[in-house]
Amino acid sequence: MSPGKKRAMIRRDHPKLSISQQCKLVQLSRSGFYYTPTGINPDTLAMMNEIDRVFTKYPFFGSRQIAAYLRREGKTVGRHRVRRLMARMGLEAIYKRPRTSQPHPQHPIFPYLLRKKKIDRPNQVWCADITFIPVKRGFLYLVAIMDWATRKVLSWRLSNTMHADFCVDALKEAIAKFGPPEIMNTDHGSQLTGLAWITSLTEAGVRISMDGRGRYMDNIFIERLWRSLKQEAAYLEEIQDGFQARRVISNWMAFYNTERPHSSLERRTPKEAYWRGRDQKLAA
Repeated sequence: MSPGKKRAMIRRDHPKLSISQQCKLVQLSRSGFYYTPTGINPDTLAMMNEIDRVFTKYPFFGSRQIAAYLRREGKTVGRHRVRRLMARMGLEAIYKRPRTSQPHPQHPIFPYLLRKKKIDRPNQVWCADITFIPVKRGFLYLVAIMDWATRKVLSWRLSNTMHADFCVDALKEAIAKFGPPEIMNTDHGSQLTGLAWITSLTEAGVRISMDGRGRYMDNIFIERLWRSLKQEAAYLEEIQDGFQARRVISNWMAFYNTERPHSSLERRTPKEAYWRGRDQKLAA
């Protein structure tokens, strides 16, 4: 059933069921219910795609470097426009810098727990992140939950908004399928520091770790996942809409988990490494 048909089934004035309860019954996120499609200027969308392409290749570039790089390719764009679009896309260069911005006053900030920590078994540490996926007439957001030690993608969700619901849904699915990790590590994005996300983790008994702001190396494995996904799948097809995006990402995630060996995993795939580690833990 399409999202549009699901939205049509939900009644704002239902006498017994809240909107959240109705969304769960029809398997639609609250962000999907409240989303109102808005047009986007084709030139702006094209520029966002170019910025994402350059940033994926050079994640240490800030707005100034990206603008200069694009101008060298013959594209007319100013730094301030690049900076505005990067903010809209949720992109931030990976270099260290002074912390000039303050965390959201209603969102707690947790310390980084992984420094000098040996991470060598499944469900010891998970990580999560959000990236931008361009489509023909707009863009989508993709969240993934990954097991740090084995690189296995445990769950993922696509959304047409940055509302936190799709992140929480992916987290709950991963916990339901694989059990909770000992530690969850994320950056300081508002979707991953909000009440619903934090509550889901604390209720599952998970310790929370957060990167230093702008510290790409603190969550490096999932950043590598995004680069591989885009270079090997998203940029090789002209993705028309969310349905095609879901198919392309689903196929690539299956390939990544079950067919692509990693040298750091002794040439095992993430799926093989994950379940081998789980079996060893049970046998110990």
